[in-house]
Amino acid sequence: MWDFQVAVNREHRDMSIMKSKAVARYVRISPRKVRLIMAQIRGKKVEEAFNLLTFAHQSGAFMVKKLIDSAVANAEQNSDVDIDNLYIKRIFADEGPTLKRFRPRAMGRATRIRKRTSHLTVILDEE
Repeated sequence: MWDFQVAVNREHRDMSIMKSKAVARYVRISPRKVRLIMAQIRGKKVEEAFNLLTFAHQSGAFMVKKLIDSAVANAEQNSDVDIDNLYIKRIFADEGPTLKRFRPRAMGRATRIRKRTSHLTVILDEE
């Protein structure tokens, strides 16, 4: 219990000094696929991340690009933030609820199809 409490306090302290945050919940893509894209842009400047995501062929690149664009728009609302100096401080994908479907198979059987969803979060900060 203490470890969890310390982690929550550390997370709360980290959030209080952040510049901008955006969250997309229940996105209909597997977290495993999105994490591959997020690993490529973690720690980079926002402009460089936009360039990488624009020409990425992965299906989740469009969603991650929209998420970063939303975080930049949130940062614009803060008057003392220089948008040219923003970089991706933290970006991660948590697993959302899984939609369970069934597919008919041979000899009267059925197999489960798991349609996974994700909760995407990006935190931007100024350099």
